[in-house]
Amino acid sequence: MDSQDSELVRETTQVGVVVERRTLQNPWVDHAWMPVAVLVGVPVAAAWTALDETATVTRYYAGAADIEFFGADTTMYRENLRSQQPSLWVSLRHTNAPPGVLLQLVTADPSDAESLTESGTDIIEAVPMPSEIQQQLAAFVEAHHVERPFVKRKRDRAKLDAGRNWPSGTGDKE
Repeated sequence: MDSQDSELVRETTQVGVVVERRTLQNPWVDHAWMPVAVLVGVPVAAAWTALDETATVTRYYAGAADIEFFGADTTMYRENLRSQQPSLWVSLRHTNAPPGVLLQLVTADPSDAESLTESGTDIIEAVPMPSEIQQQLAAFVEAHHVERPFVKRKRDRAKLDAGRNWPSGTGDKE
């Protein structure tokens, strides 16, 4: 398989997501949401079913999500799998509709997770990747990874110098 073919490959798997709503002792915020687990497959329970409740924490089944594996992202998946704790990243988005957040995305790509944090408003947390998903992702990487050689770009010094306004007698011109 060549590089172009691997970039077109896509595989999807459904998972269930568990989140917690934690009561806080804070004058500005009374609670916080936190993704805590991803389940292999999708349970029969309806989204936002309470699973467990204590005085300060309620655990919910937040609903189902698709995890998409893309052939172009196998390098990042491989690095995730090689880490000490392979993870999935869960994104929750604040909303005015009850219960106050919605399940937005689950990804195995750490660079996708990092880009999700750019808005600064969503809740993005890493949770442990279940071993069944680790095996599925490893098989996907094995089948579709194409090693791409690193090519260092060379800067065009003439273009760099042309874009600068060098005051006379300064800079690194000779």
